[in-house]
Amino acid sequence: MTWRTEICTMDLATGAVSVWLQTPRLLEAPNWHPDGHLIVNGDGRLWRLDADGSLAQIDTGPLDRLNNDHGLSPDGRLLAVSDSSADGASAIYVLPAEGGQPRRVTPATPSYWHGWTPDGATLVYTARRGATFQIHAIPVAGGPERALTEGFLHCDGPDVTPDGAWVWFNGETEAGVDLWRVPAAGGTPERMTRGDSVGWFPHPSPDGRDILYLAFPPGTQKHPRDRLVELRTMPAAGGTPRSVLSLFGGQGTINVPCWRPSGGAFAFARYAPA
Repeated sequence: MTWRTEICTMDLATGAVSVWLQTPRLLEAPNWHPDGHLIVNGDGRLWRLDADGSLAQIDTGPLDRLNNDHGLSPDGRLLAVSDSSADGASAIYVLPAEGGQPRRVTPATPSYWHGWTPDGATLVYTARRGATFQIHAIPVAGGPERALTEGFLHCDGPDVTPDGAWVWFNGETEAGVDLWRVPAAGGTPERMTRGDSVGWFPHPSPDGRDILYLAFPPGTQKHPRDRLVELRTMPAAGGTPRSVLSLFGGQGTINVPCWRPSGGAFAFARYAPA
């Protein structure tokens, strides 16, 4: 199947959606760079997308099997990427944000990047080390990884609050897939949503007040691309979610941090069969 992609941004105050690019190519997972451009992946590569719709490939050296788990360090100088070129399973690398030679961070695979701590010193990610995917953390400089969760049927989409205190993620239990948070220093996970949807990819806002996430219809398995979904926000302290946009999408829509660095707006992808 082929896809038509729209890469968009949304202003939360006005509800206005701006379409940056319409293309028959499959592009995914926009990050918002501090200088104003977006970064997306497609065809195993990373691309810079400017507001005029122009695309330019970012040099990732020998990495040419990149997936949609990529994102910028808090200072905008580095990119973390997930790529399976080396041994057929995804590993995490870092490289200069403008492009350059990558350095591998995670020795073990599969590992899929999802977030940075605010000090830029630690990466958080989902990884399978045994039978299930759990949330892990590792120093950017390299070193031993540590598991932040255990016992879930599946975990994905970790992202760190701006104060560095919490790691949000989506976790699957017998009760379904909900949003959770766990202390970044380690501790007991806390369930933050209950129920009326299958929640994925929570992203704390730059001011720390809200969580943006993707809500699939009840009963959805995994995170397919071809569903009617909602983008929702909820208070970071816990509370009632609200729908901010309905769209056709899912996988690739907001897999990675997508807020405008100054807050108030976010980037996303939506799809339709071509």
